Amino acid sequence: MTATSQARPARIRKFSIAGVAGIGAIAAALTVAPSPAHAAEPTSAAASAAQAPAAASGNDQLDGWIKEALSVMKDKGIPGTYEGLHRNIMRESAGDPNAQNGWDVNAQNGTPSKGLLQVIQPTFDAYHVAGTPNDLTDPVANISAAANYAADRYGSIDNVDSAY
Repeated sequence: MTATSQARPARIRKFSIAGVAGIGAIAAALTVAPSPAHAAEPTSAAASAAQAPAAASGNDQLDGWIKEALSVMKDKGIPGTYEGLHRNIMRESAGDPNAQNGWDVNAQNGTPSKGLLQVIQPTFDAYHVAGTPNDLTDPVANISAAANYAADRYGSIDNVDSAY
């Protein structure tokens, strides 16, 4: 076994333990997905295609959604950075705006977490940002509402994974 292969399992264990430790703090509104492999399945391929123009790649779309949300957030005084949003989006949904968590306590209670930042409907309703669509899975509305919630609860979306 090489030094590299010995170090890799340690990093994976650290991440897994950290993800489990953060679930209690975030589960009420943002669901921490253990990994993109465990992330919820998209609702349908047709919905994914309708959500995103075919001309842009997934990375370009995500970049555009984040930048648009940052503009809305700046106008509304909601703190957060591109890096903080991107990091949390990749952990929560791997960039799929139609991701839906069907297995956590929220889903078991009939309110699954949805969208790029895995927000439940009551949290979206409470933290919806005026000027964005009133649609939980709209990428910009989902990002903006999640960032608004995180600002209220943690000071910024950038602080959401600070306990990891």
